[in-house]
Amino acid sequence: QLQASGGGLVQAGGPLRLSCVSTARTFSGYSMGWFRQAPGKEREFVAAVRWSGSATYYADSVKGRFTISRDNAKNTLYLQIHSLKPEDTAVYYCAAGRPILSAITNGRLYDYWGPGTLVTVSS
Repeated sequence: QLQASGGGLVQAGGPLRLSCVSTARTFSGYSMGWFRQAPGKEREFVAAVRWSGSATYYADSVKGRFTISRDNAKNTLYLQIHSLKPEDTAVYYCAAGRPILSAITNGRLYDYWGPGTLVTVSS
């Protein structure tokens, strides 16, 4: 029900926008998040947005460089990356769920996941 796109090979310092389209009719009722998994590492939280889009949350490592947003009319989630670093190289996953606010960074509380899109940053 979730399909992420927009990944690719990008030079460090360059921008990129990831998109995630949901086929669920209840898209607007879910909080949405982006997570990533680098080679040899565990999956980590990147950013999340509440159902209304009014509240956003970021990992410290991406604050100021990434912007999460959603368009509920289009059932689409976005992750705008303004300036990539080599350490951003990972498979990026979008997820949907209804975690409580204090646990919005916990991937285990998200119910639906897309297959991921690979972002590779060259130095």
